[in-house]
Amino acid sequence: MLRIVNKRLYSGHAALKHTALHDLHVELGGDMVPFAGYSMPVVYKGQSHIESHRWTRAHAGLFDVSHMLQSKLTGEGATTFLHKVTPTDFKELPIGVGKLSVLLTEQGGIVDDTMITKQGNNDFYIVTNAACAERDSQFLEDELKSHPEAKWAPIKGRSLLALQGPEASQVLQPLLAAEQNLKDLYFGDRRSYKLYNGVIIDVARSGYTGEDGFEISLADKDAVDFARSLLDNETAKPIGLASRDSLRLEAGLCLYGHELDESTTPVEAALSWVVSKSRRNVTQEDQKFNGYDKIIDQITNKTHKELRVGFQYQLKGPAARTGAKIFLPDKKTEVGRVTSGSASPSLDNINVGQGYVLKPHNKKGTELLAQVRNKFFPITVVKMPFVPSHYYKG
Repeated sequence: MLRIVNKRLYSGHAALKHTALHDLHVELGGDMVPFAGYSMPVVYKGQSHIESHRWTRAHAGLFDVSHMLQSKLTGEGATTFLHKVTPTDFKELPIGVGKLSVLLTEQGGIVDDTMITKQGNNDFYIVTNAACAERDSQFLEDELKSHPEAKWAPIKGRSLLALQGPEASQVLQPLLAAEQNLKDLYFGDRRSYKLYNGVIIDVARSGYTGEDGFEISLADKDAVDFARSLLDNETAKPIGLASRDSLRLEAGLCLYGHELDESTTPVEAALSWVVSKSRRNVTQEDQKFNGYDKIIDQITNKTHKELRVGFQYQLKGPAARTGAKIFLPDKKTEVGRVTSGSASPSLDNINVGQGYVLKPHNKKGTELLAQVRNKFFPITVVKMPFVPSHYYKG
């Protein structure tokens, strides 16, 4: 199932890094594979990929995402710096709230998608993708050369766990110390909590599955005991990379290196909403974000030629994987390419996918053809997400 082992993610078996939970994964029967330079579980013994996927949709799944890059940005110029490298308004963002955004090149291409939380004025917590860690670090360090008043640094010695699913809060809540409650922690919020044993955890109500859930950062030394405590609840099961990929696909979410790259703008990626409205009418050059003129032109004048879309098979057949071509019904005119695709466990294994399609063939309901193994399979452009999202917004 896991189809994301390209050169950027698959780094071979030599010198793989281990997260603090590595030995626990092995103990639990994790099938360990190389991923973004780490040894990570793709699935666990005793549960298939589909079973793991459906369990997360119905109950609670625990993912180790410690391979992702956690970092911090501080200093008097931190907000100004973010307004240079992202198109999102972090000045008006309330403290304790995080937003999904993108890091942009000077040409408006996407270096990475990122979750950025405002911890205080000019104090930000940032999470970026594991496969992009080296590129992200170099990009931020290069951009900071012209913003010496801001300081960026990776966060060391902390694990990151994602507890996802409709029963996630029922699993985490009993482990909190008395008089602490998750009910007023809404989607996008992040704050610190104390566990029953005195350990402090930083909890964000977020995730990448489309379900309610949490991303929890805590010291490496406490990670294994905490994970065991979560899994002591029969509602929670450990879930691997295969299900993480299919869950995010069903949720209509992007995977860097597939839907996003440095040749793609947020507008083309159907992420115009990360470009805050307050940042679209800038007149001063020093207040413009990277790629401002190109991106605003695409938003205002619709000058982009293609757009990210979701599609669904009309009939059974092999899934259209990354790189498959998309044609008009005449089977001659190529109008797009597939970036991700697989059978959807939540939709009785109907094949779904994402891709880029030339305008005007990107509209909902448009019938096209996906070419797989030199055969053509009818697909329909559909609205994403493929399954309803259940973010906890109070």
